[in-house]
Amino acid sequence: MIKWKSEKGTDLSALGLIVTLGIVYGDLGTSPLYTMQAIMRTLDFTSYNFQSFVIGGLSALFWTLTLQTTIKYVFITLKANNKGEGGIFLLFTLIKNKHKWIYFPAIIGACALLGDGVITPAMTVTSAVEGVVKFFPDLNVVLIVVTIISILFFAQQFGTYKLGKYFGPIMFIWFSLLLILGIFSLSSYPTILKALNPIYAIQLIIHYPSSLAFLGAVFLVTTGAEALYSDLGHCGIKNIRISWIFVKLSLILNYFGQGAWLISHESTWNSSINPFFAIMPNWLLPYGVIIATLAAIIASQALISGSYTIVSEAISLNFFPKIKIKYPTNVKGQMYIPFVNKTLWILCILVVLFFQSSAKMEAAYGLSITIAMLMTSFLLMYYLKSKRGKVFASITGFIFITIEITFLLANLTKFADGGWVSLVIMLVFISIMYTWHRGSNIESLFVKYLSIDRFKDLFVAISKDETIPKYSTNLVYLTKSNSPQRLEHLIFYSILINRVKRADTYWFLHVNNTDDPKQLTYEVYEIVPNKVIRIDLNIGFKVEPKINMYFREITSKLIKENRIDMRSHYQSLKDFNVLSDIRFIVINQIKNNDYDFNLSRQILMNYFYLIKQLLVNKIKSLQLDQTRTKVESIPFETSKRIFQDEENIKINPLFKTFEDFLVEDNIHTSIPKKAINKI
Repeated sequence: MIKWKSEKGTDLSALGLIVTLGIVYGDLGTSPLYTMQAIMRTLDFTSYNFQSFVIGGLSALFWTLTLQTTIKYVFITLKANNKGEGGIFLLFTLIKNKHKWIYFPAIIGACALLGDGVITPAMTVTSAVEGVVKFFPDLNVVLIVVTIISILFFAQQFGTYKLGKYFGPIMFIWFSLLLILGIFSLSSYPTILKALNPIYAIQLIIHYPSSLAFLGAVFLVTTGAEALYSDLGHCGIKNIRISWIFVKLSLILNYFGQGAWLISHESTWNSSINPFFAIMPNWLLPYGVIIATLAAIIASQALISGSYTIVSEAISLNFFPKIKIKYPTNVKGQMYIPFVNKTLWILCILVVLFFQSSAKMEAAYGLSITIAMLMTSFLLMYYLKSKRGKVFASITGFIFITIEITFLLANLTKFADGGWVSLVIMLVFISIMYTWHRGSNIESLFVKYLSIDRFKDLFVAISKDETIPKYSTNLVYLTKSNSPQRLEHLIFYSILINRVKRADTYWFLHVNNTDDPKQLTYEVYEIVPNKVIRIDLNIGFKVEPKINMYFREITSKLIKENRIDMRSHYQSLKDFNVLSDIRFIVINQIKNNDYDFNLSRQILMNYFYLIKQLLVNKIKSLQLDQTRTKVESIPFETSKRIFQDEENIKINPLFKTFEDFLVEDNIHTSIPKKAINKI
């Protein structure tokens, strides 16, 4: 049995706490770079007192962090895990069997996080680099940001393990800097601590005319909170909870330090001043800018890595086409997806070029992550119903959904100013995931599953028929059938009709994507010993799909157990114990224009096959050996074409049985159109 080795760093330890700072808190930890400045840009001097506004803003920041991050994620959501793994797709797997429609909010939430993966690198890096303008006013910030982002995405293909081990220590320095700066600045106006009282936030929200715009800026304080849940498997719940104490203290004290500085400099403040850099002593500024830039890069790296994880999970759950995934290092969980990397890089560059400054990016930042949090709360409510009862789930869901809808409405006020950008990015990803999920389900209706027992004698007969040229000694088909006793009709068509494929041993390999994130096991069914063998490979949605490697490992074990003989059947080679040749066949089901879809399904299926044509490379996605693998394309409907020769049916009664099992005359007649249109 293949077993999963547990990752290091998930147990509570000093090292685990440091690692957690680098993996989990990058995005959340860089929010002081821009959040307070964004809040102050919403100030209207004519309608509200400066000091009251600052205190009310700090109160709103504190309680948003407390309610959204501490209570919702640290205390409640982290418990919704599957064997230590978290994330919106994992939450979906815990409740999907109870509600068939629940996949849609999961898709929306995941795509919103992908949209955040575009905006966050652009926003954080730009905010950090803008601090350099103090020293070099004529500096081309956009060019520097584009260069940093491009280098960051280019480096992904080589793996980030060697750099990643420095992320934790750097973020520890960053949070320590936030803490120290906050304490020193706070000492100039300690009365600012009264902002801990929620009444100041409530008063500001009620009485301030532009409270929605204000709340849109406040929400920036909690962007990155989703990472606590998504990265649960990398760090462990104890490390996340303990390190959050230090992180939250650093964030709060820094925000309050910025507030103290603002009140102390009310007469000289203007909206172009970033209070984060303003609280730094002049001698510290150059070093502060460098550390801030490094922290921004780490935050961006976390979002990029998170995007890879989301897409890989979506692939396993059949929400995304099987695209190529690379593993540049031997570190468990570290991956590189070229398509995702290139797409995010292009979109990040376009965002930077479009907005030019962090101030303008604020309009696009926050909207997508608000939607992601809202979808998580929605799924969490259904999860809590089964664990804590309807009353607790309803109250919890109502509180957090109400808060997040309020923030969503607040962020929607920025739609015309640039918020539409993040929504467009999100909708593009939603269209791909939704279409792939629905299209795959419709396509599956055209597959018939036949009993393999009916044909095993035929396979044995073909393997012994020397009048048929040998196709391969070992012929391996990837099958979608969940039953060991059945295979899809497409495989029979490929072996018996499309081209008679003689082999000494027929293998049928089924990859079962399980809800257990770390599962990696297999079962072997010897239908006809040494002639017809099936392998069921159970792979969790967080496990690397190295199908070729797993097949070799399994067959090697079977050889050692003397269950199979994988030596070449050619006598000259067999005498020297040379292993026999292996050939893989992957069947690609293609669209047939014979079926009369309604208009909406026609559009959906056309888009589905366009995605399939542009993105899917089954050989690379399954990590099969390209030199030994063939993709065989077969249209939806094959039975009519197979059995139109009545003479063959009369001569060989087995084919008549085959016809009876497949369909009567046309595969389409057995699939009610209503069933397809309901999918």
